[in-house]
Amino acid sequence: MARASARHILVDSEATALDLKRRIESGESSFEDLAKEYSSCPSGKGGGDLGAFGRGDMVPEFDRVVFGDLPVGKVSDPVKTQFGYHILEVTARS
Repeated sequence: MARASARHILVDSEATALDLKRRIESGESSFEDLAKEYSSCPSGKGGGDLGAFGRGDMVPEFDRVVFGDLPVGKVSDPVKTQFGYHILEVTARS
């Protein structure tokens, strides 16, 4: 069974998610620091770390990105779920 480890930042708007992605990719800020500052998910306190999980453990929108073609270590485009907008980074996949 496929497993992955990932982290995310959950925000209210796509514009905010895009801005955070830009700041991470430019090296202006770290994923962990922005998760702590901006994420509305409790995981934000831990830098957005979601730990390890299998396919189907998260919402379908997460599965499509985490178990899709997003390279490990790259930040996703915003992903909309019922909770808001997420940017995701897969930290490991097996």
